[in-house]
Amino acid sequence: MKEIVLAGGCFWGVEEYFSRIPGVVETKVGYANGTVPNPTYEQVKTSTTGHAESVYIQYDEHKINLEEILEKYWEIIDPTLLNRQGPDIGSQYRTGIFFIHPDDEEIIKKSKNEEQKKYDQPIVTEIKPLKSFYPAEEYHQKYLKKNSNGYCHIKL
Repeated sequence: MKEIVLAGGCFWGVEEYFSRIPGVVETKVGYANGTVPNPTYEQVKTSTTGHAESVYIQYDEHKINLEEILEKYWEIIDPTLLNRQGPDIGSQYRTGIFFIHPDDEEIIKKSKNEEQKKYDQPIVTEIKPLKSFYPAEEYHQKYLKKNSNGYCHIKL
């Protein structure tokens, strides 16, 4: 199994989107690459913790590879927007690809360079090693499965 953490705005929709993809084994929403240990949602939503709302994705690389995961990721975000996606604004809603395996960095950068060809504006999506990931509160996990009328900026 391989792992990657993706930030793409509100994490509810990103998690639901990736949970439906064959080969994705597990998804978990949480807070990535901030400065506050074990932050709460109340802290993260203030844009003062440095965390991005993110989704941990574990996938079976024999069924789907990182390139395919990234292709699907680029489809659901606007990588040229800084600190926002859809109507959600704040640094916690920034886009980011946080890799766990150093070998993935080259694949990610190549994917970003290919995606950049589609835009006149520069892609501002962060590409960084994962420094921290704290699972979000239980009520955020699988939120759109539990709340079918819940908000989502992604067309599911």
